Amino acid sequence: MQKPHQPPTLAIQVGNTRIKLAIFRDADPEDVVFLPKDDVASAVEKAAAMYESIGAEADASVVVASVNPKISTTLVGALRDQLACDVYEIPTDMPVPIGTCLAPGAKPGIDRLLNAAAAWDKLRQACVVIDAGTCITVDFVDGEGVFHGGAIAPGLRMQLRALHEQTAALPAIGFDGAFEPPSGTAWGADTREAMLRGVYHGARGLVWRLVEKYAEAYGAFPVVIATGGDAASLFSDDELVTQIVPDLVLRGVAIAARHALEPDAPENQHGAGGGARAGFSLLPAQSELDADDATPLRGHAHEHGHEHHDGCGCDHDHARGRAASADDDGEDAGL
Repeated sequence: MQKPHQPPTLAIQVGNTRIKLAIFRDADPEDVVFLPKDDVASAVEKAAAMYESIGAEADASVVVASVNPKISTTLVGALRDQLACDVYEIPTDMPVPIGTCLAPGAKPGIDRLLNAAAAWDKLRQACVVIDAGTCITVDFVDGEGVFHGGAIAPGLRMQLRALHEQTAALPAIGFDGAFEPPSGTAWGADTREAMLRGVYHGARGLVWRLVEKYAEAYGAFPVVIATGGDAASLFSDDELVTQIVPDLVLRGVAIAARHALEPDAPENQHGAGGGARAGFSLLPAQSELDADDATPLRGHAHEHGHEHHDGCGCDHDHARGRAASADDDGEDAGL
């Protein structure tokens, strides 16, 4: 199958904690930059420098996706003043190319939809996407490329902060970098270690139970991938997770740009029934994804048991990429 053309894209993700930037010339990012969400000036400066590497190309674009409207409004305004190019916003200027089957009026966070679009674009089979960051989301995409929603829970730091703030005696626990999984004995011998084990194993157990519930409801065991700042800490040794892809939202931004700016490209003509894809190229130590990784529990993998009816909120026409609005309170679980 002909490899889809990716217009050179500066993809920008604005989250609740960080701003992420990456250049895409094909399916994989050339570079990923992380900045604090409040450092808009540095983000604009870095974006301008990164755009120089693609700006001379006729089909180059700058595309922004955000769950933090206050920050992104300032950032997009500054980018439009600074760069001599169009700056697109998702979903205002271009939709997320993923079908949805949600309650009428539902507005999932744009990060969750972009995760789903990136996962489906590569796998073309049923999958569960875990995003472990500020929040932990566990979302389901069926074998037709339709996003069904999922579950939202507090992230590790949010849980630890709540334990401290909502009690009189539990200590504050902070991290300079990534969350470090507890080691040593199975139980915590002091309060701090007990808290760490509670949130760590609670998050892992939450994901396992949700994936089992999704598989039971769908009738097949889906491929499971994870993203987000705490994904490696939580799932690097977890046999449930097939692969960890740290920059899944940014990949979704680039895919949205490809669908919107190259609508007649051969890949975009495959629609919901496109052929299976290879796995993500990052993290080679993780298992490469295979089109046959989904293990049926019963029946055919597409028999997900949902009866579609008027007003059910479903939009299966993801190949044309109908827009799905972002929730102002969207969960940027990858940050």
